[in-house]
Formats: sequence, structure tokens, C-alpha cells
Amino acid sequence: MTDPVIVTGAAGFIGHATAHRLLERGETVIGVDIVNDYYDPSLKEARLATFEGRERFSFHRMDVSDAPGMAALVRDNKVQRVVHLAAQAGVRYSIENPFAYEKSNLAGHLAVMEACRHADEFVHLVYASSSSVYGEKPMGGAGFTEEEPATSPVSLYAATKRSCELMSQAYAKLYGFPQTGLRFFTVYGPWGRPDMAYFGFTNKIMNGEAIEVYGDGKMARDFTYIDDIVDGIIGALDHPPETGGHRVLNIGDSHPVGLMEMIETLEKAIGHTAEKVMRPMQPGDVTATYADVSKLAALTGYKPKVMLAEGLGLFARWYFDYYGPKPAS
Repeated sequence: MTDPVIVTGAAGFIGHATAHRLLERGETVIGVDIVNDYYDPSLKEARLATFEGRERFSFHRMDVSDAPGMAALVRDNKVQRVVHLAAQAGVRYSIENPFAYEKSNLAGHLAVMEACRHADEFVHLVYASSSSVYGEKPMGGAGFTEEEPATSPVSLYAATKRSCELMSQAYAKLYGFPQTGLRFFTVYGPWGRPDMAYFGFTNKIMNGEAIEVYGDGKMARDFTYIDDIVDGIIGALDHPPETGGHRVLNIGDSHPVGLMEMIETLEKAIGHTAEKVMRPMQPGDVTATYADVSKLAALTGYKPKVMLAEGLGLFARWYFDYYGPKPAS
């Protein structure tokens, strides 16, 4: 397709990788990001620097909650597809700064939808949801499925993500443009987010500091490598639902790993052993996540390829290349 694709959150971890993949297959990409200071802005700027020289990439430093700005961007560029990945992330941060989530996640999502619904012949809005919408769910023999009610979020972050799904469901029905929400499970890899456990652990270990292991190490996460996540995003983008259709799809690895096992795998990848301080579960956290990705697989052929040991090895290689072999400052 020749129409440009807007990728919001293009300076972020997943948005950066998605924009590059779209460019690699010949798409024209319009990146949008406010580049806030939720975590080190220099890392976001470094991600943006990787787009230098890409003729099919343009960047707009803009808040997605700027409704007139988003509307103009979609209208003026005749955009028919949007991958909306911009959001205020973080479960624990949502307890400290709730209004940041109101603006970025709720107002931002509404502004993107409003821009899309006024576009000519709009094809597909793919947006980021989260596995956090499932709340606290006992681990059983099967993964979390999209049919589960998702009515008991345990953090404001989760509540905003579930709200975005409901908003999209209403807009798809009201205005007839196709939408897909992707419930991301724990994403990791090179160029990742410093607030994520594997990244934060690496920083502390390399600085000779003890790491805090929450939930007494009993938590488990469905760690999913960034390249596998992008496979799912692009696959979903290429398979829009029918006119007026809205769906939510899990996107994960389907192999939950215990926190202590992840730490052991990370220690091997970076060549250092962590001093561990055990802590109780934090407010807003859930014990485990586990994705059933059968719907996404049936739709797109999605199949995660990168196992945790390989993925953390690739992250470690990037980390030392980016920060240098000495402890990070």
C-alpha cells in the first residue's frame, strides 16, 4: 500500500521497532511522540536517531492528546492506517501520577480515534492494550483468553487500557471503522524500557547494587521478545476486521517464566551474579501472566521464535554496546 502509516509512540520501545519493520518493507511512516521524561529521554532520542537517512520516515514531536493536531496529521497526509502505541506506561507509576494516565491513555486514545473516524476511506486502527486488563488470575493449565471478562483491574494503568478497549468498541460500532486492540504481555529486548525488570536489574547489577525481587520471587511473566511482538503487530495490521468490526487479541509468547528463572537467565547473559533482596508484592502487580495466542495465530500465522535465553543474550549484547562495558552511570 502507498498510503503512509502513522505510528504513535515512535520514540518508544515497541513503536521504534514497529516503525523500522514497516520501513523495511517499503512503507512510508509518520512517527509521533512527545518524548517525555517518564524514563531517560536520551534513550528515546537515541532511538529516533536510528531513523536518520530514512527517506520514508518523518517525525512529529507531538502529544497524541492534541486532538486538533492528530486530526490534521491524519487528514493532511491522507492516512488510512494507524498503529497507536503511545501511552503512559507502568503499573506502579500509575499509583504515583494518576492524571498522567488520564491524559495520555484516555484523552490520547480518544484523540486518535477522532482523527481516524474523520479520515477518508479509513482502513484500520491497531492500538496497544495490555495483559494487565485481566487482573489477578490464578495460574491454571491454559493461558489467558480474550473471552475472559477483564472486569477487575488492579491498577489505574490496567483500568485505562480496558477503558480504551471499550471506547474502541463503541467507536467501531458508531462510526464503522475497523479496529484491533493488542493485549501485550511482557515485552523485552534491545532498545527496551529501563523501567522494566530485566533492564532495571541489569543497571543495578552492573553498578554493583542489590536488586529488589518483588512478590518474594514467586511471580511469573510471559516474556515476549520484541521481534516476535512486531511480527504480531504487522500481521494484525494487515488483517483488519470487517467494516465496523472491533476485536482484541492477545500477543505474547505463551511460555510464562518465573521471576527467579528470568533472573538466573539474565545473570548468565550479562556474566554477573545479582545480590537479591526479597520484597513483598507491590500494589497493582499481579502474580502471573500467560497468553493464549491462538486467535492471533489463526489470523496471521503468528508464532513466537525467540526463547528467553536467546532474547536476553541479544539484549545484553545491545546493552553493553550502548552503555559500554563499564558500569552504567
